[in-house]
Amino acid sequence: MSERIGVLVRTDSGPGVLHQLTGVIAKHQGDISSVEISDHRGETSVYFEIEFPNDPAPVLIELRALSIVRDLARVATLDKIYGKRVIIMGGGAQVGQVAIGAISEADRHNIRGERISVDTIPLVGEQPLADAVRAVARLPRASALVLAGSLMGGDIEHAVREVRAQGLLVVSLNMAGTVPEAVDLVVTDPVQAGVMTVMAIADTAKFTIARLQRRVF
Repeated sequence: MSERIGVLVRTDSGPGVLHQLTGVIAKHQGDISSVEISDHRGETSVYFEIEFPNDPAPVLIELRALSIVRDLARVATLDKIYGKRVIIMGGGAQVGQVAIGAISEADRHNIRGERISVDTIPLVGEQPLADAVRAVARLPRASALVLAGSLMGGDIEHAVREVRAQGLLVVSLNMAGTVPEAVDLVVTDPVQAGVMTVMAIADTAKFTIARLQRRVF
């Protein structure tokens, strides 16, 4: 049975570091599902999430033996720690109210073993919001996006349709503009919008948007 693990490697900085690490992983048929690289004061930290068809212990031993590796640790995957992500963006006041609902509901499910985290970013302007919406599809573990504001349309609407086509759930407040026409669910009350979004992605909830008779509340 395959096993997915997290591996944090601290290495020397320089060209070819990632090539050496991934070469060892590939030799052992490791399937890298996620990689994140950060650099701090001449030391590089590389975090991998890897699925192995067999026992990963020999791979970790071989990685530790590389001359570029300063330290290596097997860690819990971010999916197990932070789980699914709800992203809330838009006007600061509305974002804060949606977050109240989302965090309160996530807490209720996380107590029962679910893992849902909530990220927020106050943003204004059509292009910054459209760029941010498109970027959500590139975020690891992002399961739902809530657009909280008073007026959104234009390229933001186009971006919403693009990320929905990639499987992202999108909820918006009942606002002016064309965005409410493009989303999965429209909720007037911002706190309730946060609650319903978390309910929609939680495995421990019985609520599903597909079963709703209407999509504007």
